[in-house]
Amino acid sequence: MKAAVLNAFGAPLAIQTLPDPVLGTGEVIVDVAAAGVAGYTARVFSGARNYLLELPIVPGAGGIGRIRATSPDATKLSVGDWVFCDPTVRSRDDAANPDVILQGWTAGSAAGLPLQRFYRHGSFAERMLLPTENVTRIGAIDAEDAGRWCALSSLLVPYGGLLAGDLRAGETLVVNGATGGFGSAGVAVALAMGAGKVVATGRNGRALEDLVRRFGSRVRPGPMTGVEADDRRRIGELADGPIDCVLDFLPREATGAQVRAAALAVRPGGRVVLMGGVGRQGGSDLELPYSWLMRNDITVRGKYMYPRDAVGRMVRLVRAGLIDLTQFDLTEFALDDANDAVAYAAANAGPLRLTVLRPDRGG
Repeated sequence: MKAAVLNAFGAPLAIQTLPDPVLGTGEVIVDVAAAGVAGYTARVFSGARNYLLELPIVPGAGGIGRIRATSPDATKLSVGDWVFCDPTVRSRDDAANPDVILQGWTAGSAAGLPLQRFYRHGSFAERMLLPTENVTRIGAIDAEDAGRWCALSSLLVPYGGLLAGDLRAGETLVVNGATGGFGSAGVAVALAMGAGKVVATGRNGRALEDLVRRFGSRVRPGPMTGVEADDRRRIGELADGPIDCVLDFLPREATGAQVRAAALAVRPGGRVVLMGGVGRQGGSDLELPYSWLMRNDITVRGKYMYPRDAVGRMVRLVRAGLIDLTQFDLTEFALDDANDAVAYAAANAGPLRLTVLRPDRGG
């Protein structure tokens, strides 16, 4: 099979011919049609993000494809089924405390390395091997639309956070960091789940106004200044009432004060879900006042990725028309042009933008 291979950090991807994956029990082989390319991919490949990867490796975190082969223990999947390939692979030998990797992306920790060595290669290839539980049928689609269905990867992460935060219809949500890929997708998901108002914060006022253009007046755009007290006051004014939940997606370059500006605006009994990267670059971490948390009965929860059953539930939201995949601006590249795709994604990262590699297409 043809694949884009990362042989060394800082080196361009090499288009190589590799052996086809070999099927084992509890696994499936998928013909990859489309794989998303995140805006920060170039920083992963350069080594700047310090992701734990043993090279060489075929990168690529999930995608859309068709079942090529299943092992005998699969009872629902059939050859030819269109599926979402979930990169969140969990070890099977400790249900209470599994090690978790993102296939083709990072082992996460040294404990995940044995899992990464087995499920080594990701979706920047014509075919890939996955655990059976990591593929979910999405129903019949036109092959030309496979790239657009890669939006599931962007939608599922905030969906996991909103499920963890128990968002309910009619509630007011703050998406802190709404101009990024996951934050903007979180606005779309929250509205699909019935949020009454979504206060969308960020530094890019034009991007925030574009969210209003796309989704309507339930989105309240909140350009932030970086002054904690001023930003908190602004968030409260935009909410015009109690704030039930905060979903934070601020990147690793942000400060703890930027997180607090939204978190401390939540009502008594409210919830704060943390899914961003603050503190990962050695900067200030998050400090929340103990007395305020206790007296106001605040729930603060970290959330990584999403539960397995979220994939099927998200597919149903799309099929019901509650989420419109055409809201994502899509740009596609053939597998031979993988390096161009990485460069394009870095230069054009932003809200509701999809850069997609198409291994099912020639150069």
